[in-house]
Amino acid sequence: MKRELILLRHAHAESAKSGDDDTARALSARGVVEAKGAGQWLKSHAALPARVLCSPALRARQTLEHALGTVPVTLEPRIFEATAGELVALIDENADAGRLLLVGHNPGFETLVALLATGQSGDFRGVPPAGVVWIELDGAVEPGAGKLKAFWAP
Repeated sequence: MKRELILLRHAHAESAKSGDDDTARALSARGVVEAKGAGQWLKSHAALPARVLCSPALRARQTLEHALGTVPVTLEPRIFEATAGELVALIDENADAGRLLLVGHNPGFETLVALLATGQSGDFRGVPPAGVVWIELDGAVEPGAGKLKAFWAP
């Protein structure tokens, strides 16, 4: 079964302050511009998802809002600090969505991209803030099974 996975990494956020809750960090002014750019790219490439799963972290939710406005979304706590394996499990759980958008974080996203595209899960720095990765999947979600359809970075 062919399906598509789109990863949207959260845009630049305000710096963390000692003792603050990391999930409460908001987007910076730069991040707002980046998120809007990601949304323009997604819309111009007709890359709108059938289902959206978003990390509950404020910066991820704000990235989604600035990118796509108000869309039906499921806040998925497992995305925050997820490993590539945990993200694969989420993707598998949503196999019925023809095009799934995950909004979240590194290092899980960049490791997942490397794993799906190359079969390797080494140290990669390939998904910058507000970066969009569009992957085609044909069958099982396993190492090397993804084909990179498009990539965008601000």
